[in-house]
Amino acid sequence: MNKTDLIKKLAKKTGLSMKDSTAAVNAVFDANPGQGIIAVELDAGKKVTLPGFGTFKTVHRKERIGVNPKTREKMTIPAKSYAVFKAGKTLRDRVSK
Repeated sequence: MNKTDLIKKLAKKTGLSMKDSTAAVNAVFDANPGQGIIAVELDAGKKVTLPGFGTFKTVHRKERIGVNPKTREKMTIPAKSYAVFKAGKTLRDRVSK
């Protein structure tokens, strides 16, 4: 399923217009700076928990030493923050049937 399919299914299930469904999906999932409720919360270092569905959060990885497999040269891999999603128990149980 892609974003367009999600918008169509949301419109059909809720009776919203396509325009309103698009606005709702964008309000929650847009990843552009300053947009999207989930992305804004992750930018602020907060987590977003949807009970039964899952949790979105930001994880910080420290700077570390790595090895270039081609040259065997040691190199510094910079620190990095990234978004993760952990499925909730209800979603895990439903998918693992």
